[in-house]
Amino acid sequence: MCGSHFKATFTFSALESLASENSGQGSPDQDRIFGTGGIVVKLLRIDSSPMGEAAISRQLTMEFVQCWLNANPHSTVMKRDLTTTTIPVIDAAWVAANYTPKESRTHQQDELLKLSTEFIAELLDADEYVMGMPMHNWGPPSSFKLWVDQIVTASSSPERPLAGGRATLIGKRATFIIAAGAVYAPGSANASKNYLVPWLRTLFGSLGIKDMQFVLADNTRETNKGKIDRAAFLAPHIEAIHALFEKELAEQTRHRDGASA
Repeated sequence: MCGSHFKATFTFSALESLASENSGQGSPDQDRIFGTGGIVVKLLRIDSSPMGEAAISRQLTMEFVQCWLNANPHSTVMKRDLTTTTIPVIDAAWVAANYTPKESRTHQQDELLKLSTEFIAELLDADEYVMGMPMHNWGPPSSFKLWVDQIVTASSSPERPLAGGRATLIGKRATFIIAAGAVYAPGSANASKNYLVPWLRTLFGSLGIKDMQFVLADNTRETNKGKIDRAAFLAPHIEAIHALFEKELAEQTRHRDGASA
């Protein structure tokens, strides 16, 4: 197990983990080296559940980070908690500032864009992302949508490059960990109501990310009602995260062995 905070062994029904969007295809990340002596990379962890550290999605992003650090021991993790950051709603003044060339902006306009610029810099600086979120009303939580509105701009300014369709984040990988109250796995009665996964694919695909992984921890309401033990509920989803790293390690081993043959 990657994380030391999950020590017991549990049995539960298997998690329906959605496959990587480009499963089986080559990736700019395929030369990533695991373990001691590996290349130094940066992971950006973004959490957006309003329920704090006890949230299912946060427990799972925490596990992902531990696995990632084990695979990349000399690398860096950056953390952004969207629920502890005051993110303003986009208004007319913000839009005007966004379209104003940098050299022509007022100090007030620079201040309006300061947080947006910070968010964009974090995305550009990281090599890989893990984003944890609950599904709210079949879509993203409000804090995550506010963050998206701050990073995806229609401006053509060089320092604000994350316009949809510009493929600025090409070569980076994103893993999305989603907690949902009802069952939304493929083949379930509510599968067609899972608008969050297609929205994330469309959004980040437009920014150039083709390497996406999704882990869906659905039916969380059963834990809230006390019908399923929380640790037992988490166990298969933790194993799904471990499987992502085991698969990657196997692929990199084959790639390395093939290159040295």
